[in-house]
Amino acid sequence: MKRKKHTSSDDDAQIDMTPMLDIVFIMLIFFIVTTSFVKEKGLDANRPKDNTESQQPSKSLSIQIDEVGVIKMNGREVDIRRVVANIQTFLAENNTDSAAIQAHEDTEHGIVVEVMNQAKVAGINKVSVLVKD
Repeated sequence: MKRKKHTSSDDDAQIDMTPMLDIVFIMLIFFIVTTSFVKEKGLDANRPKDNTESQQPSKSLSIQIDEVGVIKMNGREVDIRRVVANIQTFLAENNTDSAAIQAHEDTEHGIVVEVMNQAKVAGINKVSVLVKD
């Protein structure tokens, strides 16, 4: 008779994970079923509406500068020396504190900076430069 040799792979015990997974799923189902979703009782607060709409400026000043340096404010052509006066006229008629400058990509940088400076002198606090993507 031949004797069978024991190898190390035969000595390793295999653990069956199926019963443990069954228990985990049963516990999960138990906790889901026993959980109660109750709406908490309390008072609903009636908060006042925000009235900042009346304090917001009505519209923004629009300034366009084309590739040759021609300045247009709200669609009207303006000389660079008269930008401050035109902005002050616009501010007298409209409640705003912002201006948007849209310059062509070939416009000289100095003209854009000069218009920004004149807008600050005229009383515009927020000057935005719009760029094309």
